[in-house]
Amino acid sequence: MADIEARDLPASEPDTTTVAERDPSERTEASRPDTEETEKDRGSHRFVGSTPFLVLVALAAAILVKTFLIQAFYIPSESMVPTLEVGDRVFVNKLAYDIGDLGRGDVIVFANPHPEQLPERGAVSAFLHWLAEGIGFAQPADEDFIKRVIGLPGETVEIRDNVVYIDGEPLDEPYLTDAARQSNGDFPVTRIPAGHLFMMGDNRGNSADSRYGLGLVPVDKVIGRAFIVIWPPSQFGGV
Repeated sequence: MADIEARDLPASEPDTTTVAERDPSERTEASRPDTEETEKDRGSHRFVGSTPFLVLVALAAAILVKTFLIQAFYIPSESMVPTLEVGDRVFVNKLAYDIGDLGRGDVIVFANPHPEQLPERGAVSAFLHWLAEGIGFAQPADEDFIKRVIGLPGETVEIRDNVVYIDGEPLDEPYLTDAARQSNGDFPVTRIPAGHLFMMGDNRGNSADSRYGLGLVPVDKVIGRAFIVIWPPSQFGGV
């Protein structure tokens, strides 16, 4: 009897159902795709190639360049005509005097030696204004100046009969127009103390500079040397 019962029992068939065909509740944890991690990866890749990411990279690059390397400045007045016209934009090398010395005749940008108390800006407003300054589309919060180096520390400067003298020797100034040469005026003999510069604009009849207005400029106020006009295109070229 036992043998008959054994022979009559149906043979068991192997389970050939695939994982995909099974009920979802029966799938093992190992067989499930890590959809959450995949979506995160895809999201990261999408952000890296997105416009907001590129804008952030561009802003970061602009901040680094403006802070340490090169900054654009807008020319607001006629004090450097004809070398620089009103509305010109120039690039200023902020590393020029970290790797070299100030030289007579350099056209430099420097901070106001006599800054005024400025109204406070909000954090966002201050940042946007700072960024606009860096690309030359806004005036600095505290006025900066652009003039030419005439006298260096330890030298004497005198202007007599419209001629500039450095340590008693007449200064050759090929960048001046004839009208500017006749507008130097007179200035008594002055010794430039250590750490200071005597600055003048090229438009001598229309420039507030070290003769009057600004006085001697501390070297630590120097921002950098102007080296190229970038706007307008017709003026493009070295300073």
